[in-house]
Amino acid sequence: MKLLDAPKNVLYKIINYTGGRGIDAKLRQLGIYPGRTIKIIRYAPLGGPVMVEVDGRAVAIGRGIAAKIQVEKI
Repeated sequence: MKLLDAPKNVLYKIINYTGGRGIDAKLRQLGIYPGRTIKIIRYAPLGGPVMVEVDGRAVAIGRGIAAKIQVEKI
């Protein structure tokens, strides 16, 4: 399932993501890469960013990027 479609407050394992080198570099800087666990904290209203938790840190990512991240429920 895509991260954008996943319910919040559930732990997920990142399986893969699609995108170019720019997205790859940005997500790796944020600690978001395959094999890591991630939890959605909240969806901002009106098409705003998705707030996720990775390694105890809250990070905001855009919905377009969240739609490219494949996750599975743990």
